[in-house]
Amino acid sequence: MFNPTRDQVRQFFFGTWAKYRAGEPLAGLEAIALEVILLHPEYHAALEAPERTAERDYSPEGGETNPFLHLSLHLAIEEQLSVDQPPGIRAAFDEVVRRKSDRHAALHAALECLGETMWRSQREGAPPDAQAYLECLRRSV
Repeated sequence: MFNPTRDQVRQFFFGTWAKYRAGEPLAGLEAIALEVILLHPEYHAALEAPERTAERDYSPEGGETNPFLHLSLHLAIEEQLSVDQPPGIRAAFDEVVRRKSDRHAALHAALECLGETMWRSQREGAPPDAQAYLECLRRSV
């Protein structure tokens, strides 16, 4: 299983943004990453300044959102939706989109559920609970 380091993830996003800005072609996951990046103009400055942000720690206690974590969770959800894994996520997500009338808002609802699922998994030292993840998504309003 591919398990990139923090630096690899950040370099991937820096590289994708740099290629886009230079008008270079994007391949595979880079194209999906660019779509996500373009939804988040608040992160563009961080992506344009790797010398300032590559090693930066983002503190939730300080009210900071880690742009790289946020973008990574978006990518994870897009991948889950593309293969309907866990089974049923696509239908649950489509229902959230219908209720919210906004795909990006639905993605953020899924992102919250995924983040909570991963946090619980780490805290409990257990595999992620796919059913709890789907239930969280179904409860999203």
